[in-house]
Amino acid sequence: MTSFAPTRRALGTALVLLAAFGCARADQLADIKARGTLVCGTLTSTEPLGFQDPKTRRIVGFDVDMCAAIARRMGLKLEHRGLSIEQRIPELSTGRVDLVSAALGYTKERAQQVAFTSAHYQVPIRVMVRKDAHIAGFAQLADKRVSAVKSATTEIFARRGLPKTTIVTYQDGPSAFLALMQDKVDGFSTSHTAGLRYLAESKGEAVFIDDSLAWEPTALGVKKDEPALLAAVDQALEAMEKEGEIDGIWNRWYGPDTRFAFKREKKLTPISAFAQ
Repeated sequence: MTSFAPTRRALGTALVLLAAFGCARADQLADIKARGTLVCGTLTSTEPLGFQDPKTRRIVGFDVDMCAAIARRMGLKLEHRGLSIEQRIPELSTGRVDLVSAALGYTKERAQQVAFTSAHYQVPIRVMVRKDAHIAGFAQLADKRVSAVKSATTEIFARRGLPKTTIVTYQDGPSAFLALMQDKVDGFSTSHTAGLRYLAESKGEAVFIDDSLAWEPTALGVKKDEPALLAAVDQALEAMEKEGEIDGIWNRWYGPDTRFAFKREKKLTPISAFAQ
């Protein structure tokens, strides 16, 4: 019996160290509080979510304001980080940003890579076409080409909803929209909110097909296996919703007095509601 004692002691020590290591790994919130700043990533070329103000040259928008409000409620300073669509999940997973507020649509596939907060808004995914093409429904896009932003949920939903259509991906929304306006593609898959900007830019030359590919729940993302950080961000969102702050930020960028005039119909919803 005594011959097994060292092995048992070694095993016990290993388990204690493993548990301690696990706790250290999953304590990003403590690290954030210690440095006093929340690093939040947004897009930089998608108006009005995150884009460069032509007067100040600063990145502004709905997502930037959401980052600032959450940082303030957590008692932290905000450090803004500009991201491309493709950078969102890698930058989060490697810890280069603490939080992503960048049109991050929820999918079950993405939930394997990042942890989602409650969804703070939902938008329909639409397809934009040239008005002179007289395309009235998705069936007319069979054997045609539709643009989408690479790695965005608009690409995912386009591939799912338009199986007979060739999906052509671009690095960002402006490029995908330009492809439509230059007749390189026959349609452009975009969220309704982002698409409103492009409709305005088209000056009447583009229209939405009168249907949606899907309704996309949009949330903020944190690194996987960081439950304390996720809970803190969700708590901030819940307080913001209760006090009307999310609606206030939304109306600043999408409200009736803006050129987008898009109502926030669906309020803060636990992400578990979409995980079925």
